[in-house]
Amino acid sequence: MSGLAMPAPNAAVLGRRAEIAAALRNIVPGEGVIDHPDGMRPFESDGLTAYRQMPLVVVLPENTDQVSRVLRYCHDNDIRVVPRGSGTSLSGGALPLADGVLLGLSKFNRVLEVDYQNRVAVVQPGVTNLNVTNTVQGNGFYYAPDPSSQIACSIGGNVAENAGGVHCLKYGLTANNVLGVEMVLITGEIIRLGGKHLDSEGYDLLGLMTGSEGLLGVVTEVTVRILQSPETARAVLVGFPTSEDAGQCVADIIGAGIIPGGMEMMDRPAIHAAEDYVHAGYPRDVEALLIVELDGPQGEVDDLLARVEKIAGDNNASTIRVSQDETERQLFWAGRKAAFPAVGRISPDYYCMDGTIPRKQLPRVLARTRELSEKYDLRVANVFHAGDGNLHPLILYDANIPGELERAEAFGADILKLCVEVGGVLTGEHGVGVEKRDLMPEMFNEDDLKQQQRVKCAFDEKHLLNPGKMFPVLHRCAELGRMHVHKGQLPFPDIPRF
Repeated sequence: MSGLAMPAPNAAVLGRRAEIAAALRNIVPGEGVIDHPDGMRPFESDGLTAYRQMPLVVVLPENTDQVSRVLRYCHDNDIRVVPRGSGTSLSGGALPLADGVLLGLSKFNRVLEVDYQNRVAVVQPGVTNLNVTNTVQGNGFYYAPDPSSQIACSIGGNVAENAGGVHCLKYGLTANNVLGVEMVLITGEIIRLGGKHLDSEGYDLLGLMTGSEGLLGVVTEVTVRILQSPETARAVLVGFPTSEDAGQCVADIIGAGIIPGGMEMMDRPAIHAAEDYVHAGYPRDVEALLIVELDGPQGEVDDLLARVEKIAGDNNASTIRVSQDETERQLFWAGRKAAFPAVGRISPDYYCMDGTIPRKQLPRVLARTRELSEKYDLRVANVFHAGDGNLHPLILYDANIPGELERAEAFGADILKLCVEVGGVLTGEHGVGVEKRDLMPEMFNEDDLKQQQRVKCAFDEKHLLNPGKMFPVLHRCAELGRMHVHKGQLPFPDIPRF
């Protein structure tokens, strides 16, 4: 079985498992340290379940001081650390290391403060995305980033991967809605970046941390922006005879200067799977479906709806249905947000991709994806954030059939290469992790990647935080500084897939 290259395990560390577990229990007493295989099994994988690895030991701290002491101990003893939130990452960002401590933050699950005057909430990283909105919606507020996994994914993980969601077109990604973090460096130092204010002096280290995938530090507190709920929000379902018509409609809506609160697209396989699962009232006789949401003052929404309907009609829309109340609007979205589990009902396995393209390239990319589907003899269901060009092709396969996983991965790699070819990027919100790591040279040249690693070295000179993620070749920091990088490459052994 082929495998994924990861940092070579440190034999000396592997031989000290009992000693390391005992030292961590002195820092995190009670049941906060797990070193028995049965107890560690739930942590062997994240949402990218094709790859699995048992960690050396799992530690579940309860406060920032414990995180600081754990990281300082690991730094002083040259022990690798993999931070983990809810484990919903779809790029293998929380994949453990055989010789690494798995640092779980699930116990950091409290909303610490809600400041309505400044329109912010201060939360711990283990708080789920949806819980932020649930906490403040009684007072007419909500948290805008809303990934499909919002019921389970944690705010800390959202910061690590710069998560988006169906409403990121108008209201931005996590990076646009996080104002401050408390974080712990691998040396155990505790620092704060940003706060309740809208901007801060000096370098934008907060922007650097958001999307850093656990390579630079461990976030222990997050200050997020909360928004006042719009006066009116209505969604419209628009069905099209072809995906190309739907893609052109997306481009025309944005080209007309209309910025919907959300604009999502699904193709026929995804439509049927979601409708069978949720019964949202989706039309079954269309090849593509757009969900377009307009929000704001009532008069503005009514005007925008009329303009969107006109644009849809000009692009050969076969069905147009506008939500008549809040219950129906939520039902429209329920189908889209349940698309991933819905597809899981029609295939033993699926591989969820994540790439972003310029909107005008949508018809071309969809047509090429169909060709690739025939080439690899694998079905694909497309669901994506059409407004910002963030694609989520779901490649259907059966891991029990020899060779299908490998074909699915090759299919996915070709889709991502296509995204870069048409002027897009390798990821929109899932991160690079291990999934896209070896594709980074498709987008960045060697000098680009070296410079990014120099940033990593400024925070983590020993490469102890989440090594093996993001960078296809890992260089020693001392060698990077002198530019003799060919002498400092670290070996990557294989990790098995399942």
